[in-house]
Amino acid sequence: MNHEEDHRGRRRVRPENVSDLTVEALGSLSKALETTERARGHLYSFHQLTGTADLELDKAVALLRRAGHEKWADLVEREILGRNVIPGHWTYQIVEAYDETYHEPFRKLERDAVSALAEGRGHLYEAEMKERRRTHGHRDHTATPEGPR
Repeated sequence: MNHEEDHRGRRRVRPENVSDLTVEALGSLSKALETTERARGHLYSFHQLTGTADLELDKAVALLRRAGHEKWADLVEREILGRNVIPGHWTYQIVEAYDETYHEPFRKLERDAVSALAEGRGHLYEAEMKERRRTHGHRDHTATPEGPR
């Protein structure tokens, strides 16, 4: 059975004595981690969008002042500009806390599990699915980028 190589050039073949259930469990763990990667991306979007909005308030305050609305400019400046998004936190602090408290420990655990249970060979579930689903001999279904295998 042909299998693709991982990014280190190792064949992505299931090690001996690794059960179907272990491959499925590691696949599920990997999928959960990938979902947190997406959540983290949304968190960074939240961070950047909120920061962009806060910077745009400088323009709003200036325009309100130029339009003669000092009271409203003062109110926006005092009440919203630079405001915490949750008590005591700007968005960068939320991102940092997520990374340190949840994301980094999750990534480490997933790597450690793959290392301990599958000799460091990640994405075995997907590699085996690819092998089952590809059409052997078809140029667009090759096992590796190098050729038809």
